[in-house]
Amino acid sequence: MTQKRLLPFVGAAIALAILPVLMQGFGEAWVRILDTALLYILLALGLNIVVGFAGLLDLGYIAFYAVGAYLFALLGSPHLTENVPWIAAMFPNGLHTPIWVAVPLGAGVAALAGVMLGAPTLKLRGDYLAIVTLGFGEIIRVFMNNMDAPINITNGPKGINSIDPIHVGGINLGETWHIGGLALPPVTLHYYLFLGLVVLAVVVCMRLHNSRLGRAWMAIREDEIAAKAMGLNTRNLKLLAFGLGASFGGVSGVLFASFQGFVSPESFSLQESVLVVAMVVLGGLGHIPGVILGAFLLAALPEVLRQVAGPLQSMTGGRLDAAILRQLLIALAMIGIMLARPRGLWPSPRQEDRLIPGGQEGGRA
Repeated sequence: MTQKRLLPFVGAAIALAILPVLMQGFGEAWVRILDTALLYILLALGLNIVVGFAGLLDLGYIAFYAVGAYLFALLGSPHLTENVPWIAAMFPNGLHTPIWVAVPLGAGVAALAGVMLGAPTLKLRGDYLAIVTLGFGEIIRVFMNNMDAPINITNGPKGINSIDPIHVGGINLGETWHIGGLALPPVTLHYYLFLGLVVLAVVVCMRLHNSRLGRAWMAIREDEIAAKAMGLNTRNLKLLAFGLGASFGGVSGVLFASFQGFVSPESFSLQESVLVVAMVVLGGLGHIPGVILGAFLLAALPEVLRQVAGPLQSMTGGRLDAAILRQLLIALAMIGIMLARPRGLWPSPRQEDRLIPGGQEGGRA
C-alpha cells in the first residue's frame, strides 16, 4: 500500500524535474511562464491561509508582495548607496544581501506588515474587511510611487533596477549553468529554486491545515461567535493568519525582485490582488490542491491565450485588439468554470461527502 502511494509522488517529481528541460527546447519564454506560475502559486498558498483557512477576505494581499520585492530591491541593488550618503559611507562596496538572509528578512517584514494590517481590522468582517484591506494595498502602492523625495528611497514610478541575481551554493542563477553537455539557462535554474520553495510551502500549509491551529481557523471561518464562545482567542488567531499569510507574500516578492532584476509600483496594482483572490476562489477555497490548480491555470492561461488571440485578430482584419480579446477569453472561461463548478475546480470535500450510505464515516467502523 505504501509503495502504491509512493509511486505517483516519484512519477510527479521526475516529471516536474524534466519539464523545464523539455520546454526550453521550444523557447525560454515557456519556461518563464512556468516560473511566473510558481510565484503565483506561492502567493495563492499564502492568501489561502487568510481567505481559505480563516475566512478573512483580503483584497490588499499584493501589498505584502510589494514589501518583499522592494525590501530585496533596496538590499540587493546599488540604489541606496547611490542616493543615501551615510549608507554609501558604511558600505563602500554596495549592499549585496545574500538570498539566505533576504528570504527570512522578507518573510519577517511582510509578516509584521500583515499584523499591522490585521490589528485595526479585527472587528471587521465581510465586505467591510475587504474594503479596508483593498485600501491598504493601494496605500502601499501609492507610498512606493511617491517615496522619491525628499530622500529617494523607492525611485518613484521609475522603479529600481540592477538588482542582484540569486546565488545558491556558489551558483549564479543569473547566468547559464553547464552540466555535462546540458546548458541550463537562468529561467530553468530559477524554476528549480521556485519549485523547491513551493514544495516547502505546500508541506507547511498541509501541516497547518491538519493542526489544531488550522482547525481553529476553520472554526472562525464557519462561525466566529461560536468559536469565541468555545474559548478560542479569535483576536490572536486572526493576527496569526494575517502574519503567516503575509510572510508567503514577502518571500514571493523577494524571489520576484531578483528574478526580474527590476521592480516598479505598476507590478503591484489592484488588478494583481484581484487576480490572486480569483486563483484561490477558482481553485477551491481552503483546499490546497485546488488552490495550486487555480493559480497555475490563471497564471499560465493568459500567456497561452496570447497564442490564440493573435490569429483571431488576423481573422478579423485587425479590428479586434489582441490584448482585449485575450482578456475577454479569460473572462468567458472563468464565468463558464464558476457556473459549472460554483465551489471551485477542486473544492475541499464536505463532511457529508465523507459519509458512507450506512451513516458512518468512511474509514471508521
